[in-house]
Amino acid sequence: MDIAVLADQLMPYLTAAAGAYGQAVAAKAQDTIADETVSLGRRLLQRIIKRGQSHAQIQAAITDLAQAQKDANAADTDDAVAALRLQVKKALAADPALAAELTRMLPAAEAPSRVTAVGERVAVIGSNTGVVQQGDNSITLR
Repeated sequence: MDIAVLADQLMPYLTAAAGAYGQAVAAKAQDTIADETVSLGRRLLQRIIKRGQSHAQIQAAITDLAQAQKDANAADTDDAVAALRLQVKKALAADPALAAELTRMLPAAEAPSRVTAVGERVAVIGSNTGVVQQGDNSITLR
């Protein structure tokens, strides 16, 4: 199990939870959460925090992230996310059972879409909100 990859997968949930609750996440707030990402982030974060050896460092990183998000300071938020990620990596590396448990808690990754383009000058588009135009001498009138 690659700890760095697992930490990357955890971060969207953990940052969402920290932003939604700030310090209350670490205090195990009992509020009902509608957003699945925040809810999963709260559960993941609570599980990480229960690990006594990293509690203080994780708590400090969450507090810093919540404050940076509250202040809407992008540079500080990026630094705080990196600091939280580092503490999460340390906790996961020190506790393989925790890493395995958190891996099981994450939603299954969807397989990437595969498209095969056959033919000359074929356009392959995953998502489009505008005009797709092909061909020599084609004209778009608006």
